[in-house]
Amino acid sequence: MSGTSSYRDRIYIIKDIILMLVQYGELNQTALVSFCGLNLKKHKPILDDLESNGLISSTERQLGKRTITIYTCAPKGLEFCRTILEPYEKLFPRKKGAIESGGTGS
Repeated sequence: MSGTSSYRDRIYIIKDIILMLVQYGELNQTALVSFCGLNLKKHKPILDDLESNGLISSTERQLGKRTITIYTCAPKGLEFCRTILEPYEKLFPRKKGAIESGGTGS
């Protein structure tokens, strides 16, 4: 295990992805992965799972010769975050050093 990176549970990664998309409206794949502190190769299956469950959606856009993937939060994703993820984080707060979305817990 690396001493410079901290482990983040999958559920918190999911919450971070959804909240980032809510905050920005839409993000390309590179920006989303970067803002959430993820590794695309390692965490792409999470994005795929979120999309297949209807929590986020993606569209492909042409930018010159390149095709970029744009992600947005689906209404179901926002509801999932409010009803499942936020109560979960209140019961089981993140450990220090993880990405935090609302300040520190007491």
